[in-house]
Amino acid sequence: MGTADVEAVWRIESARIVAALTRFTGDFGLAEDAAQEAVAEALVSWPLASPANPASWLMATARRRAIDAIRRRTALQDRYALLAADLAVDEEVDPDKIDDDVLALMFISCHPVLSPEARVALTLRVVGGLSSEEIARAFLVPVPTVQARITRGKKTIAAAGVPFELPPAGERRERLGAVLRVIYVIFTEGSTATSGDRLLRPDVAYEAIRLARTLAALQPDEPEVHGLLALCELTAARFPARTGPDGSPILLEDQDRRRWDISAIRRGLAALAKASTRGLGPYGLQAAIAATHASAPSVEATDWDRIVVLYEALSRVAPSPVVELNRAVAVAMASDPAQALAIVDELIASDRLPGSHLIPTVRGELLARLGRRPEARAELELAARLCANQRERSVLLRKAATLS
Repeated sequence: MGTADVEAVWRIESARIVAALTRFTGDFGLAEDAAQEAVAEALVSWPLASPANPASWLMATARRRAIDAIRRRTALQDRYALLAADLAVDEEVDPDKIDDDVLALMFISCHPVLSPEARVALTLRVVGGLSSEEIARAFLVPVPTVQARITRGKKTIAAAGVPFELPPAGERRERLGAVLRVIYVIFTEGSTATSGDRLLRPDVAYEAIRLARTLAALQPDEPEVHGLLALCELTAARFPARTGPDGSPILLEDQDRRRWDISAIRRGLAALAKASTRGLGPYGLQAAIAATHASAPSVEATDWDRIVVLYEALSRVAPSPVVELNRAVAVAMASDPAQALAIVDELIASDRLPGSHLIPTVRGELLARLGRRPEARAELELAARLCANQRERSVLLRKAATLS
């Protein structure tokens, strides 16, 4: 087995291994370090002799590493004896089993005591199994920055005495929003990178989908979990058509909808049906908007009136300037660009998205549709200056050039 095989097994099994070690040791940081040491050992030994059960090999090796670390702590000999006895059981890892250990790990990684940046880094590291280098590449930050966030996060959890356990039902629901938010942020960065020279980061987006699927299996009675999963699946379904062979963006009206992933659309619609059992929340409403796009044969044939209604509902349950901006786009497509422009100008007057390229992007499009070409070009050029993603910037500049 080579490096790719080790990475594949680790990506699949890391959450279970770290969760089990955390339960046994009661030390989140120790568990994650021991698991990483096991992976390092696998990279050396597996090419020479492949284990019959790679997941169990990683678990057993990680436990031994944890025991070695505990043995070095002379004050914890009683815990060492307990772990050593447990190791003798030689527990097999069932690759198809998902238990509450993984859910507890997700709640720890997204604990409210952590900063948003630390939550994302820890979730990708200990639940997603990504390395510090992979996380750094995904979010275009230096590796030491990622490592510092992870280290500070583990120290914060230890200092706060966060227990490895599922919080009570009421508290779990309160924290679920943080878990969903982290997965959503990860997926959003993968579906439209905030900076860099790529529009899409599919590896990041698909890791978020995997986390959402895991959470949906663990929390099947939470509609918003299925809503987030539906949103991710339906959005990712358009990935194959969103960029050309050279990575250049393809706008929605120019996409070949035959390239959309039908299987992902079906999975998304199935998740949306589960999300609809008790009324749609913010993620479910966004998924319903994505489903409306997915069911339309073209931009012109899209039910824009329904999308306007859905955005109005979303603005009531989860108001934000981005929701208002998207509502303006839908209003322009459904009926009146002038009315949409008024919505955008209200956002500018309230200064709710300072420094963002999104407002001048939408305003430029609306001005162009209204025939105000010089103003539209100035807005699109401003948007290009503010945009940190090179691919998006090139599209904005091309649009501005057509208005010369």
